[in-house]
Amino acid sequence: MAEFTAAVYQNEFLPDGGTDVQAIVSVTCTGAGTAGQGGHGDAGEIIVIDTSGSMSDDARIEAAKRAAMVALGEIVDGTYVAIVSGNGAAFLAYPNVRSGPGMVRLDARTRAEATRAITSLRAAGGTVISTWLDLTGTLFASVPQVTQRHALILTDGENNEPASVLDAAVSRATGYYQADCRGVGTDWKVSEIRRIAQALLGTVDIIPGPAQMAEQFAAIMRTSMARGVPDAQLRVWAPLGAQVLFVRQVLPTVEDLTARRAPVNDLTGSYPTGAWSDETRDYHVSIRLAAKALGQEQLASRVQIVVGGEMKAQGLVKAKWSGDSSLTTRIDAQVAHYTGQTELAAVIQEGLAAKAAGQEELATTKLGRAVQLAAATGNDEATAKLRKVVEVQDAETGTVRLKRAVAKADEMALDTASTKTTRVRP
Repeated sequence: MAEFTAAVYQNEFLPDGGTDVQAIVSVTCTGAGTAGQGGHGDAGEIIVIDTSGSMSDDARIEAAKRAAMVALGEIVDGTYVAIVSGNGAAFLAYPNVRSGPGMVRLDARTRAEATRAITSLRAAGGTVISTWLDLTGTLFASVPQVTQRHALILTDGENNEPASVLDAAVSRATGYYQADCRGVGTDWKVSEIRRIAQALLGTVDIIPGPAQMAEQFAAIMRTSMARGVPDAQLRVWAPLGAQVLFVRQVLPTVEDLTARRAPVNDLTGSYPTGAWSDETRDYHVSIRLAAKALGQEQLASRVQIVVGGEMKAQGLVKAKWSGDSSLTTRIDAQVAHYTGQTELAAVIQEGLAAKAAGQEELATTKLGRAVQLAAATGNDEATAKLRKVVEVQDAETGTVRLKRAVAKADEMALDTASTKTTRVRP
């Protein structure tokens, strides 16, 4: 049986006239178990492989087929599976059906059948990702007993359709299934695929070359199989007259959940978090209150993790008004750390966009700030990736120079990693 705990990190003291309360709520799950085996319905996995013509370059299609077989090997028996081939349209590669359920339970026989189907995939045509997303949703819907839905999506090129068409497909999938997205090579757009992954509560990353595909596919599927809690909601209560300024996931990645609020009642909103394994996720909650007199106290928020309508853990965010500046001027270490990590994600993306637009001065300023923040918050992965794009002259002050020759894969790796965060240093 999965167990959740919640801890709150904040400076609850506000100065005279102060209104805004900042808190980090750290939620930990233990004993999650295995996907589809917790009595909450079955788990389903769909592997979506880009089979457009460009996948024939660098033997990508062969590497993708090997990676899909490796991923298949990580899926536990009893899980419902399907394989989708995606190019200018989406095709059900396995199981071979024209009507009825589009997924089958995995066992020795169906595993062998799925492997043979993967082997027969061929590369041809264009890239229309909306059709891939829609077929994935249709397949999940064909098996109502599947309540934990996850897809692994691979692409290698830009989407050949209007952004509005893709956005509509993403909207149809949002809240219905989760997806981890990977791009192989450097001909795909990070912003496009990140938009899909963020909406579907998944991850995005670059696979620089075909040789790394199998390892990433295996890791994604192992993580998915470890998510024994199929769905959890973060509920945030604030008192009458208060305003929830934002709710953000800040560990393991920065994801702004504010706009995804679903009302529970007049004072409480619910925010999606997706499936859970044994892990810790941190959330930054910001509440604006009406200022009170010095010495008064108020409960600013109740933050709960809810599974199947049952509250599993709760953290209380408090406010106390004080005239003691030694109390009110303190910034909680967790709040400061994750505020920096959130800014780090933004300035990396803004810096790379400026660099692509030829705005070198702005790019230098933004990426210099990123170097400064990465060093200050101990984000060693971001620091290492930034050093492949800029020459660091002084990390503490953020003094950098743009490198003249930068591999596109290094820029894309920095972009995809921009939202990954680290814990507060001990």
